[in-house]
Amino acid sequence: MPRTPESPAAPRVSAPDLPPVLEPAAPGRRSDVFAARLDLAGTVDLGYSTLEQCVVAADADAVDLTGGTAVDVDLSGVRIASLRMRDAGVRRVRIRGGRIGTLDLSQASVAELELREVRIDYLNLGAAKVTDLEVIGCTIRTIDLPQAELTRVRFADTSSDEIDTRGMRAKDLDLRGLDALSYLDANSLRGATLTSFQVQQLAPVIAAGIGIQVKD
Repeated sequence: MPRTPESPAAPRVSAPDLPPVLEPAAPGRRSDVFAARLDLAGTVDLGYSTLEQCVVAADADAVDLTGGTAVDVDLSGVRIASLRMRDAGVRRVRIRGGRIGTLDLSQASVAELELREVRIDYLNLGAAKVTDLEVIGCTIRTIDLPQAELTRVRFADTSSDEIDTRGMRAKDLDLRGLDALSYLDANSLRGATLTSFQVQQLAPVIAAGIGIQVKD
């Protein structure tokens, strides 16, 4: 994708718009939850539900929001073994602190998502359409991005062991603040911005991908 002189453009991420008063609410499948506080535990089925202007606390084994919608939602200090948001609509969502085993956003439509100081074992953005994502101070063991479309995405002070970028398409993807041990497909990093040191680290992978044999 073409770059502008200002590239990479910074993500346009704003805080969730939350009301001053939140009423407690019980989670349920295909429910509409507005201006509420949810305390989640155990296994929670929120499939195809809508959460709008909500604060979520959780110490849960599994939370399923497959096919749902989350708008103006704040999750702080949550502990969730599996947070499933596959094929969901996500807008102005902030996740701060805590630990998530699997965060599944595959095939989701994501706009204005902030991940800050979260420990995540597995982040799946496969085939997701992501616009305006900021990842700050996170530790993410594995990041899957195959077939993802990323626009205005920035990592800062974040580390990862392995990143799968196969088939990824990106514009204004800023990876300079991501300390990654390995990329499965460096040739799919077109549209990304890296430091010169990161490019040096990737050189053997890039060479192998285009058929260059390196011998000293």
